[in-house]
Amino acid sequence: MSEQLTTTDHNREVAGLKYIYPVISRRAGGLSIGINFNPNNACNWRCIYCQVPNLKKGTAPEMDLILLRRELSYFLNEVLHGGFYQRFKVPKQQQVIKDIAISGNGEPTTLKNFAEAIQLIASIATKLGIFPQANFVLISNGSLMQRQEVQQGLKILNQYKGEVWFKLDSATSKGLFLINNTVLSPQTQYENLITAINLCKTKLQTCLVNYRNQGLLDVEKQAYLKLLKNLQIQTELKNIMLYSVARESFQPEAVDLEKMPLEIMENFADEIKAMGFQVSVC
Repeated sequence: MSEQLTTTDHNREVAGLKYIYPVISRRAGGLSIGINFNPNNACNWRCIYCQVPNLKKGTAPEMDLILLRRELSYFLNEVLHGGFYQRFKVPKQQQVIKDIAISGNGEPTTLKNFAEAIQLIASIATKLGIFPQANFVLISNGSLMQRQEVQQGLKILNQYKGEVWFKLDSATSKGLFLINNTVLSPQTQYENLITAINLCKTKLQTCLVNYRNQGLLDVEKQAYLKLLKNLQIQTELKNIMLYSVARESFQPEAVDLEKMPLEIMENFADEIKAMGFQVSVC
């Protein structure tokens, strides 16, 4: 039976592979080939909007690089020359690879051989002609940017003109603890962000959740805008991606979550644009 890819269903097992899964991505704007570094559903954070079932605290397991090579080569060839688009009912206008995105069911930078995996993906995609036309993206919560292995991976990503989508859902300690279940301080996360920006092109991605119908709290908004002002002084960061929940959360807080009203998001985006940033809302 054929299946259809949608922006509301990011099933990691849809292609029957361990590491590779296709999605229609709102943020990428089309077909995104995901690479799951965390098939064990383990993450060092626990975001309350996370759609991963049976999520657990932990790190990525050791990666089978031989299997990754085989799966990625097979899948890219299936998209380029096989019946992928027909099988998954991908509309004609979306029949192009927008990016290869390292993400999955946890924080990918917890992988021990992170840099080696980045290099392998880049080499395969370049050999098959996917890069440089498609983007190479690392979606990360940014919490481990101080690690040498992660920094080496970002340098490789930068060599292939890739980019980091750095998660920043809150600029306050209370917000980070509530939304991401992390005790990481805003200052540490800010320093991690600076590190990422200095090593590779970086976009800020922020999920705005309407928690218990509170909307966007002013204290959260002001802290976020202050952080952006500081970034303007220290970096050349330009792009901000604001989005809200689109798929069901599998976390206990799911009953308290709603999509942030579009009007609130667009008004917030206008304030950020007024500072000189490029902002997308989805």
